[in-house]
Amino acid sequence: MNFERFSGGNSLLHRLDTRVKLIIAMILTLVIALSQDMRTAAAGLVISLLLVSLGRLGFKPVLLRLLVVNSFTVFLWCTLPFTYPGIPIMTIGPLSASAEGLHIVSLITLKTNTIVLLCISLLATSPVSDLGHAMTKLRMPVKLCLLLLFSYRYIFVIHQEFSRLNRAAKLRCFSPKTNLHTYRTVGYMFGMTLIKSWHRGERVAQAMMLRGFNGRFYTLNDSTLTMTDMLFAVTMVVAALVLGTIEFL
Repeated sequence: MNFERFSGGNSLLHRLDTRVKLIIAMILTLVIALSQDMRTAAAGLVISLLLVSLGRLGFKPVLLRLLVVNSFTVFLWCTLPFTYPGIPIMTIGPLSASAEGLHIVSLITLKTNTIVLLCISLLATSPVSDLGHAMTKLRMPVKLCLLLLFSYRYIFVIHQEFSRLNRAAKLRCFSPKTNLHTYRTVGYMFGMTLIKSWHRGERVAQAMMLRGFNGRFYTLNDSTLTMTDMLFAVTMVVAALVLGTIEFL
């Protein structure tokens, strides 16, 4: 499990302050998500591709993540054009695809890929710990920041517990099949994973209380805003205003 595939690098995006990238990501994502014009979504896709190239991210890992996301949009392409009311422009057997349905599914696909590329280029180029501390500095709810940091830290522990149970089942000659025994065994494995995670969480909470945890994490990487951060922020805000102008005009 590697959630920080893109966080290591020396590009401009990697050197930017995490707070700036977090704010810009929220602004651009909000503009793209609320857009209803194909031109706005297409322009946002161009901006996201430029950011990906600016971050010098690998083409193959980015493409693999897009393939995972677009595997869900395939279902929309198979259903939405044939169920959305409108002027039929194509007929496949008893089904008719409407122009409005094709427009909606194309817009959803563009917006989905744009938002994913924005998150990869702006958020994935920073470690998760830096994102949590940046959220704290931006005065976001402390519980939300702690939830992000703890979830990222202990999701690996839960994965190790489940892997241990899976290995134990394989050593007992467990072979997954489509029968009741397999469903019962997998259910027991998930249940034991939750129980072990609960007990591990109790021990971690007790250990942190013994060490004087006061509900706040401290970091040694206390960064300050530079002129590069400000110029990048101004450029992206102007880009967001241009997208909004395209949408409303």
